[in-house]
Amino acid sequence: MKTVVAGCGRMGEPMLAALCAAGIDATGFDIRDPSHYGENGNRITRDVAALPADTKVLITVVRDIAQTEALLFDEQALLGHLPALTHLVVSSTLSPRYVTALQDRIPCPLIDAPMSGAAIAAQEARLSFMLGGSDQDIRYLMPLFRAMGAHFHHMGDTGAGMAAKVLNNLLAATNTATTRLVLDWADAAGIDEHKLLNLIHTSSGQNWLASGFDTIEFARDGFANDNTIGILKKDVESALDAAPDHADTSLPETVIRHIRALKPRGS
Repeated sequence: MKTVVAGCGRMGEPMLAALCAAGIDATGFDIRDPSHYGENGNRITRDVAALPADTKVLITVVRDIAQTEALLFDEQALLGHLPALTHLVVSSTLSPRYVTALQDRIPCPLIDAPMSGAAIAAQEARLSFMLGGSDQDIRYLMPLFRAMGAHFHHMGDTGAGMAAKVLNNLLAATNTATTRLVLDWADAAGIDEHKLLNLIHTSSGQNWLASGFDTIEFARDGFANDNTIGILKKDVESALDAAPDHADTSLPETVIRHIRALKPRGS
């Protein structure tokens, strides 16, 4: 099952390393020079023509729809360079509407497989995957998912995995905005951060960000368009794009406003 991982950033690079560690014939593709990657550089190329022509599975882990379009159809046009491709796996978090429409534009089955877990989970091969696609295609691809993750949730047909992911990330973004607000207010009240986080972990306010605050690498970051906090904002926008007709979107819109206002938090 020769595989290409396209987009070797914070998540894609450790995903590629996990596939290789499991004995899967995997190559990385990224527009950055391979020297950027240190010991993983020998597995990664920026040359589309250097990708194995007999690649069966392409996993995309780029940031957004614009980068997905560039990767598949425009600047890099990987679909035109992988004639033996049997499956496209979209692990980027994108609008479910876009992903569902994308299936009609590609020559092979599309599996949406966005993942949950920070970079540390990718490095430890314990990601959670939300999967959309046919039972047959997901069974075929499970050796890849098992190499990279620890939890697998088949949510339904193509697009269902992505819909579940943006809903999950809407909740994660809400927890992020609220946890950071609570910590700022605790500072003003003179409450020790470590003591409060320990309390939250064992109480009704428990959430993923608060419980992992000292290990999640972006927990103290401020907002920037190109960092993980910025990606959270993008994911909430993807959830809004797939909101039911006539839904009340005031809460997600408020979350976006608070995420955009986050400033770096010191140790």
